[in-house]
Amino acid sequence: MAILDQFGNPISSQQLQEPQTARLAQLRSEYENHPSRGLTPPRLAQILQSAERGDLTAQHELFQDMEEKDGHLFSCMQTRRLALQGLDWDVLPPKNASKQEVEWAEFAKEALQGLRDFDDLVFDMTDAVGHGFAAMELTWGLVDGMRLPVDAVHRPHSWFMLPTSPDLNRNELRLRDASADGAALWPFGWVMHQHRARSGYTARTGLYRILAWPFLFKNYSVRDLAEFLEIYGLPLRVGTYNPSATKEDKATLLRAVVNIGHDAAAIIPEGMLIDFKEAAKGDNKAFDAMISLMERTMSKAILGGTLTSGEGEHGTQALGNVHNELRHDLRDADARQLGNTLTRQLVYPILALNKGLTDMRRCPRLVFDTQEPENLVLYSDAVPKLVGMGMKIPARWAHDKLKIPEAAKGEELLVLPRPEATLPPEDRAVPPPTAPRVAQLKAQTPLSNMQPDALDALAQEMLGEWQETMGPLVTPVQAALANAASFGDFSAALEAGLADVPPAELVQMLARGQFAAHMWGALNRPEKPTA
Repeated sequence: MAILDQFGNPISSQQLQEPQTARLAQLRSEYENHPSRGLTPPRLAQILQSAERGDLTAQHELFQDMEEKDGHLFSCMQTRRLALQGLDWDVLPPKNASKQEVEWAEFAKEALQGLRDFDDLVFDMTDAVGHGFAAMELTWGLVDGMRLPVDAVHRPHSWFMLPTSPDLNRNELRLRDASADGAALWPFGWVMHQHRARSGYTARTGLYRILAWPFLFKNYSVRDLAEFLEIYGLPLRVGTYNPSATKEDKATLLRAVVNIGHDAAAIIPEGMLIDFKEAAKGDNKAFDAMISLMERTMSKAILGGTLTSGEGEHGTQALGNVHNELRHDLRDADARQLGNTLTRQLVYPILALNKGLTDMRRCPRLVFDTQEPENLVLYSDAVPKLVGMGMKIPARWAHDKLKIPEAAKGEELLVLPRPEATLPPEDRAVPPPTAPRVAQLKAQTPLSNMQPDALDALAQEMLGEWQETMGPLVTPVQAALANAASFGDFSAALEAGLADVPPAELVQMLARGQFAAHMWGALNRPEKPTA
């Protein structure tokens, strides 16, 4: 049976024997041109426009220089990329999965866990956040009789191009092999992650396209600041020579004046002087403001805010937490895109080559766990109360919410050595009686021997009057509670019921009961023992 790729096209097993770039020697002999040297606005516009026409080389070489030369940009991008490194992942079967599909998901997970440096593969894929795409070339081999990927090598972005022929897909990345439109990538030979930081054609989806202009303007300000410090940071040196000084003496004095600012040492002929004037006045606030503005722009573009990458001028903890939540949203979106690419270009090939999977729609999915563990203290207090109110809460929901794994069959469980320790202090003083103690109390004081007293008779009498008096309230409220569709309906029924209660009868009944109880207590007060 033919092996089909994720698009349903048959592939040749010969393409799995060696990497596609093994025979493209000209790519391996190329060196980067570093287009950031002497970069100007017209030159930057030309580089970006050439990328839109299919020539990606200069654009992505510039992006590499930007990350290498700008420490703030590198720090923000690393923060976003490394946020995915600590996430757990799993391979989940499709919905309504058969037993075979569940087994395939387990097989794919074990295969990926056995892949050397899988975490490095994920990190290399996040390079697509800035560039728009990242290419990892796969090497396949036989492992225990199974054809599995044994290596994934990151390839430079400058090795790729976009086709220019109108009959080809403008977004299809191809290898530069000296042909007009490049060579199509082999199926199952690549993990080509195309990250969409923004919508548009492939050449324009990377974040570095947005950061190129702030990078350029910041570089101008840094260069101007360096010149400013060179001029205004050192005092003016004035050399004085005698009228009889020769050209050699004047040259010696000039060298001394120039070098003394940096070397802090010089020798001059006798009779000559060097006078140090006060450094010229200047203000560097304009340069600092420009640099700070460009760095804040970079932070917003990469991390969604500024307070997670710097102190900020008016930062607060609350705003910092809000910005941190925005960064979590970006992390979750990045994780979803990475999971989709790994599902299509790694999980599916493994199952297609080893298990005969041919339908991409039934392929197990690789999913990163981006769920945050909930507040254990909050849930441990709220869940028992909600259960006590009658809410039917499944145990699996609590396990998933609190990130606590469910115990396997036969696995040892945690138990409380003293269950009463979970009770509040006031309840621990009088522990509830055990079953043997309850039986003992019943034997000592049978319920049949307990004679009702006057208070019991008073309670029964008042209970009958209470039911008779409160009948006009309880009956409509019970009916409204059974038929109310919302809290507003129930509240209206309750007010209507209260309006029908005869207040005079209720007050009279409570007064009689209170008077009778008071008199019973006064007549049956125990006498104080005499000394």
